[in-house]
Amino acid sequence: MEQKIYDTYTDILHRELIVAMGCTEPIAIAYAGALARKLLCCLPERVELGCSGNIIKNVKGVTVPNSGGMRGIEIAALLGMTGGDAGRCLAVLERVNDAQRAQAKALLEQGVCHTSLLEGEENLDIVLHAFAKDDEVVVEIKGTHTNVVRLEKNGVNELKEMPQQTAQQAQPNKSLLNVKDILCYGETVDLEQIRSVLERQMECNDAIAKAGLSHEYGACVGSTLHEMYGSEMPEMRAAAAAAAGSDARMNGCPMPVVINSGSGNQGLTITLPVLIYASHLKAGREKTLRALAIANLMSVHQKRYIGSLSAYCGATSAACASAVAICWMMGGTYEQICGVITNTLATIGGMLCDGAKSSCASKIATAVYAALLSVRLSLEGRCFEPGEGLVASNVETTIRDIGYVAREGMRKADVEILKLMLENH
Repeated sequence: MEQKIYDTYTDILHRELIVAMGCTEPIAIAYAGALARKLLCCLPERVELGCSGNIIKNVKGVTVPNSGGMRGIEIAALLGMTGGDAGRCLAVLERVNDAQRAQAKALLEQGVCHTSLLEGEENLDIVLHAFAKDDEVVVEIKGTHTNVVRLEKNGVNELKEMPQQTAQQAQPNKSLLNVKDILCYGETVDLEQIRSVLERQMECNDAIAKAGLSHEYGACVGSTLHEMYGSEMPEMRAAAAAAAGSDARMNGCPMPVVINSGSGNQGLTITLPVLIYASHLKAGREKTLRALAIANLMSVHQKRYIGSLSAYCGATSAACASAVAICWMMGGTYEQICGVITNTLATIGGMLCDGAKSSCASKIATAVYAALLSVRLSLEGRCFEPGEGLVASNVETTIRDIGYVAREGMRKADVEILKLMLENH
């Protein structure tokens, strides 16, 4: 493959597979809070926080890690201010202690922080104003969870004074992603160039899945599946493991997750089925790493059409990506792998996202099982045909069209979901 494509894919993996603790939307708010406190040099007397609809949607129902079981936008921001470490980015709340938790709770009870809805085209936008005495600090994060586009103190741009927090560098050209080249990359990449990020993903995501299976988090979707079906069926073990990681993550488990496309749930959905099947197939370490590279890039490929946040549940694209890697490990051809993608997207494309919460685990389990059914169908020569719904004549067009529906077609649905969620608060 062309060196430019090879280098771009390697860059994408290093940028996408980063560590986060907790759901990435409240963590992004906490990150903004930590940056504001660092610049303000003291705790705020007042905080005005504006968030886009999808941020509000994804913060409303999840427990903020290291918060003592609390939920909500305000506590995420205040905990970032009292105990967050801005230098740790999406692991910003990893070292919060009891005194800092109590401090954040006291500020919350005093009504220091107020939230409003930001209306506009950007689905991921956080604008935090913090005030103390005569000082005002503004932090804005937009587009991705760590992309700081504004950092001001009393109207003066401070981004240049904090180089480690500056807006992200130009992103790799994701338009170079395509199924054929992703498979070629996975088969030929020098693993030493990506081993560290993939092994970290394996270690972190497997650990939180095991925690979810062994402890009671949320609705215990993963452990319930495990009890229902046991350990005989790899399909159910894969669904249970991915769901268990989400059980833990959505309900305050402070263990880190390696994310994909800005989402920990998507990182889990990509990783755990691949690991379960790699063990089942006795694939070995090298083949497992190559399969993970394929799965991660396939998820990014789909998400580039969808966007970071939308009304489209990201478990769909992530489960599809893991199924592609599993089919590849099973010796599937390019045509059979394209069939996996077509079958999966034709089956569960369009599952709604109504915010991050406990039921994400159940959606993940559903998506994983549907994707694994798609593998079986495709390996047996059964694939949905062009013209059936959104199935197009080639897989790249199908991916693009599903992404368009997710990004544009479901935009109105996203607004209506948010309205209902806010009305039912």
